[in-house]
Amino acid sequence: MPDTLAVHRHRPRPTLLATAAAVMVACFLSAPGAPRAEAAPASFAHPGVTVSKAQLDFTRSKVNAGAQPWKGAYDQLAASRFADPSRTAKPRAVVECGSYSNPNHGCTDEREDAIAAYTNALAWYVTREERYAKKSIELMDAWSAVIKSHTNSNAPLQAGWAGSSWPKAAEIIKHTYTGSWANSGRFATMLRDVYLPQVINGSNSNGNWELSMMEAAVGISVFLEDRASYDKAMAKFRTRTAAYVYLGSDGPLPKTVPSQNLDTEAKIVGYWQGQSTFVTGLTQETCRDFTHAGYGVSAIAHIAETSRIQGHDLYGTDVGERLRQALGFQSTYQLGERAPDWLCGGSLHLGLGPVTEVGYNALHNRLGIAMTNTRRLTQQNRPAGSNNLFVAWETLTHGDNPN
Repeated sequence: MPDTLAVHRHRPRPTLLATAAAVMVACFLSAPGAPRAEAAPASFAHPGVTVSKAQLDFTRSKVNAGAQPWKGAYDQLAASRFADPSRTAKPRAVVECGSYSNPNHGCTDEREDAIAAYTNALAWYVTREERYAKKSIELMDAWSAVIKSHTNSNAPLQAGWAGSSWPKAAEIIKHTYTGSWANSGRFATMLRDVYLPQVINGSNSNGNWELSMMEAAVGISVFLEDRASYDKAMAKFRTRTAAYVYLGSDGPLPKTVPSQNLDTEAKIVGYWQGQSTFVTGLTQETCRDFTHAGYGVSAIAHIAETSRIQGHDLYGTDVGERLRQALGFQSTYQLGERAPDWLCGGSLHLGLGPVTEVGYNALHNRLGIAMTNTRRLTQQNRPAGSNNLFVAWETLTHGDNPN
């Protein structure tokens, strides 16, 4: 069973009248509003996007001591193409990304250069070898000198993915590298003018879009020390998280994002990929496939981690509970349990990805929650690598990290 004390199911009766359904949904939607967002700190902590200085120090000490799983995780990072010293950035003025990155005019190059910048920043911190810091700066400078916009249908998601990795790299370099980064101001301008406007207003597409976009917006806001954008992104994040992961306490139907006008049961079921039985831990995209659900769950964990570093611990709120239940539910089936007929018609498309370390560490190691299935999956997948989109090296940075 999922990592939960109880499973709450809503099985709509076939004879439910449309008018009764409308009344039920209307009552649900008129319930008290979205969860309270956490305000930006009076003073931002740096480095403070997903990984803190204390976490980096722990990681460095473990790698340098040859301890596992951190040493193996670092070796995986160092051997990856993202740490290749001969890597040359491939910036474009306009990155054009259609649905599923078709057309792909700079989409893969941008995402992977951003991950490479973060990879080299981590390698710098662990080894203190200046070549890694310089490579990270080289990649960031190449893009900040060229890029002007993102276009086509996947532009917001593309900006969210790449915009999640850039500030993680920049935070480490700006606030820990002792050498110079002459173009850090130009990089900040790139984040402010090219990425932030593309992501800050959110999306009414599938929930993983808005969650990834808010991850980028929160991270960029930390780097820019932009309190207003941080507050706006965090408010959208709280609303979307509540609408992305179902808890039995939500009532008979999942919560919704008001701007999507999901005002009937039929609309909600359609948006949840045709799933009409709602159980604790189910995500809005579980019945689409676990890969996309993993994108959303990962972004939730990343934002919660950034918020904690910035002084507001969301793990004790509904965010933490939704993250715990989503990880447990998805992990159960990723580990091989057969799907019952009521779940996605009994057919699941697995492939959760390397997305469990951050949430597992926060909820199991810090808060002491058992999370049996999430633990099994996390340990089975170590060392967790990259999904080549916006997730990278989380066994290294968050595996059993007490900070």
